[in-house]
Amino acid sequence: MRKCILITGASRGIGRSIALHFAKNNYHVFLNCRKSIDELEDVRMQIDSMKTGSCEIVMGDAGNPKDVRRIFDKIKGTYGRLDVLVNNAGISHIGLLSDMSDEEWDNVIRTNLSSVFYCCRAAIPAMASEKRGRIINVSSMWGVSGASCEAAYSASKSGVNGLTRALAKELAPSNIQVNALAPGVIDTVMNGQLNEEERQNLAYEIPMGRFGSPDEVAKVIWDLANAPEYLTGQIIGIDGGYL
Repeated sequence: MRKCILITGASRGIGRSIALHFAKNNYHVFLNCRKSIDELEDVRMQIDSMKTGSCEIVMGDAGNPKDVRRIFDKIKGTYGRLDVLVNNAGISHIGLLSDMSDEEWDNVIRTNLSSVFYCCRAAIPAMASEKRGRIINVSSMWGVSGASCEAAYSASKSGVNGLTRALAKELAPSNIQVNALAPGVIDTVMNGQLNEEERQNLAYEIPMGRFGSPDEVAKVIWDLANAPEYLTGQIIGIDGGYL
């Protein structure tokens, strides 16, 4: 039986690249997103066309505990186990904190941080009973350094980092590794709101002189899923030398 992985936010960008990379390496991939069903179907069709790997769509809001329970019930019912969980779902919000509404703040925290809690909580019992498992949280370099006009996003990703470190200690006796990847500026839809001048200025600040690619991030996620068991509780940067 193939190993299996659940990827939240798998319809585009980093999540899509992770899904394709693991499918190419003979995984069964559970594809999740909240509402971008057409894009998720496109990922499914690409995986179905491969000679390796397989996939299944599990729609739902990772920031909603009822949806998460339903998703994990389906995984348990159809596959019986989960080898790797990648918490990738995330949104950004750019603007002054003083202009941010309660709803906007809650939406960022729910999507970026609460979703990680809900999915980890759902994944742990089966992984603990098997005495193995990998949890990989997609954070951000802004969770380490903070970003002006992205206070909620920075706070949510800093929370992911703290949760990662604490949970790694909690789950180490059960042989479950928990790590986070903190990407820098990656060329995704999330950064599509930048105009060309803003993109050039931002790239100039990066020592490598360019944005990272989703495929580069996916390769590091793969490495973390196959790393020695002793590697846990780490926040690993992939930011072109920015931090």
